[in-house]
Amino acid sequence: MRRLPVFADLRAFLAHLGGQGQLARVTAPVSLRHEMTAVQLAALRRGGPVLRFEAHDGPDMPVIANLFGTKARVAAGLGLELDQIPAFGAFLASLRSPEPPSGLRDALSHWPVLRAALRARPRVLHHAPVQRQGRAGLDALPVQTPWPEDGGPLITWPVVLTRPHGGEAADLSRYNLGVYRAQVLGPDRLILRWLAHRGGAAHHRSWQRAREPMPVAIALGADPALLLAAALPLPETVSELGFSGVLRGARTELVAARTVPLMVPAHAEVIVEGWVHPGEIAPEGPFGDHTGYYNAVESFPVMRISAITCREDPLYLTTVTGRPPDEPSVIGEVFNELALPVVRAQIPEVLDLWLPAAACSYRMAVVRIDKRYPGQARRVMMALWGMLPQFSYTKMIVVVDGTLDVRNWDDIAWAMATRMDPARDVMLIDRTPMDYLDFASPLEGLAGKIGIDATTKIGPETSRDWGREMQLDPAHEARAEALLAGILP
Repeated sequence: MRRLPVFADLRAFLAHLGGQGQLARVTAPVSLRHEMTAVQLAALRRGGPVLRFEAHDGPDMPVIANLFGTKARVAAGLGLELDQIPAFGAFLASLRSPEPPSGLRDALSHWPVLRAALRARPRVLHHAPVQRQGRAGLDALPVQTPWPEDGGPLITWPVVLTRPHGGEAADLSRYNLGVYRAQVLGPDRLILRWLAHRGGAAHHRSWQRAREPMPVAIALGADPALLLAAALPLPETVSELGFSGVLRGARTELVAARTVPLMVPAHAEVIVEGWVHPGEIAPEGPFGDHTGYYNAVESFPVMRISAITCREDPLYLTTVTGRPPDEPSVIGEVFNELALPVVRAQIPEVLDLWLPAAACSYRMAVVRIDKRYPGQARRVMMALWGMLPQFSYTKMIVVVDGTLDVRNWDDIAWAMATRMDPARDVMLIDRTPMDYLDFASPLEGLAGKIGIDATTKIGPETSRDWGREMQLDPAHEARAEALLAGILP
């Protein structure tokens, strides 16, 4: 399936993108405070290349930005081209519930699945590039302050590695990898902002119950497969370390951290090691977020740094989070395509699904179904809300049917205007889980949901004769195109 090479580290990925004309060096001086944000977002909105900032007002270390600023680069990070994304989504769906092979021939046809399982097992090294050098403190890293009202410098692409209390460092299946905001408080302290439902927070609670300090490691500048595995909303039962091997097409290589009992990515650019002590918290923020608003100041755990190791001539990877379009929303668009086969495997009547990037990538969903029975649209809504954790934060679902394009706002508006009655076809649910960053919700972490049935009504759904949709004969439409081709420019 893979047409692209294996990218063992960030440098290999950048070399590949450079060969494709997708890497630009910025040699003019740029400030880490706010100005670099403006340059990154301007490049992303133009569909521009990865940026390598050579000159800035921070420590001497090149800054890499806009890495996943286009869908094509997100796909490349998965080792794929854009046209391979749907097939890869189907492959991932098969990994969730593979069918047992019925014989030798069938077993050989399942070889890609078996090979992916082998690649999911990480390999442990004794020596690693990321431990060639050391840094004295966080002030040796060129950390951005992205937005004008931000509370301080913010590490924006950290892959945070944790494990639960009672586990062993070698038990990699129990590790959690997450991308959490990390506010720099000083050379040896930062704040980890993990929300209560995330894996890192669950691990933290287990260490707090034992009243013991929790070991934490942060990988900066990891390879694209590890970055995407940590960023994608995977099921809780799927190991991000193992899944990164499936994405990469090669086993993830790890090494023992120097000062904490954890295994860390051997080919990252920088590893930050440290401890989170029970009860030690600090006010975090405010920071600009994916909603397009600044968050309120809240307290989160403090990590005390015990060591920083890095590669020779390390690179610092950064990003900016804001109102879409931003890198997370671009990644979310690709996730939309990867998720569709997974959704269809559990809800077969779903034909298409769109999570509009403008709606913060997950707060609204438009679904097209194969309408077969009364009440089907409501069943699909409830199934989606309960299927994956990220859909529990989807506050609005619009269901359509027929041949409508769910990515076309005109089709969506037409369906809602002609197939939906507000009193009959709107389902409201109160006090359901919601991202507490949603300022529109009346209660923190709890909000309502709305489902809109904009499908053709059948059976007991209506007492009236339903209108017949007007359509021209496809042959006549083709004839019209042929006639006009020689007339119109």
